Amino acid sequence: MAYRNGTYIAFHAGGMTDPTASDIKYYRMLKAWHEHDDIEFEFINSHDKVAAVRDSSKRETLRRSLVERLNNSKNMVLIIGTTTRFDTDWVPFEIGYAVDSCKIPIIVTYVGYDWITGPAELRDLWPPALASRIGNGTVRAIHIPFKQRAIDDAIRQFHHNNMPTNSLNYYTADAHRSFGIDIPGR
Repeated sequence: MAYRNGTYIAFHAGGMTDPTASDIKYYRMLKAWHEHDDIEFEFINSHDKVAAVRDSSKRETLRRSLVERLNNSKNMVLIIGTTTRFDTDWVPFEIGYAVDSCKIPIIVTYVGYDWITGPAELRDLWPPALASRIGNGTVRAIHIPFKQRAIDDAIRQFHHNNMPTNSLNYYTADAHRSFGIDIPGR
């Protein structure tokens, strides 16, 4: 069995290599938070644990690399942007393999939201692979805003040995406040 200590990060790249044209910019933001000396944000990046694969690599070579990375992961951060639901290639595969084979939780993080208190209200943003697993209850997930302190807490807290209780978990208003996020009216 693989040593499962990494965090796998999934995002919709849309075949783009321009770092500003896709959700890769949010992946790079996570890496920047991790590398910044004055920011407390620690994780072991599963993508750094396996040799890099170029975009021109054969599909099966890339698939094998993704499987190896997922097998070495304790959780997955799924970055949900406005186009993630349209990905029909790697994001559905990554979600399916993470949930069905690796049995790891998904930290669903939404860009452009300051707080998440009703994840079901965001179902229109979900890729079908996530929506179906939420619908049948096979995924264990926490839904959070794309905010550094919330993501850091979720990565530390939820993993293959400490799963969220169901598919639609989210942080309380008090938890949001502890991350420096105020929810109006709460």
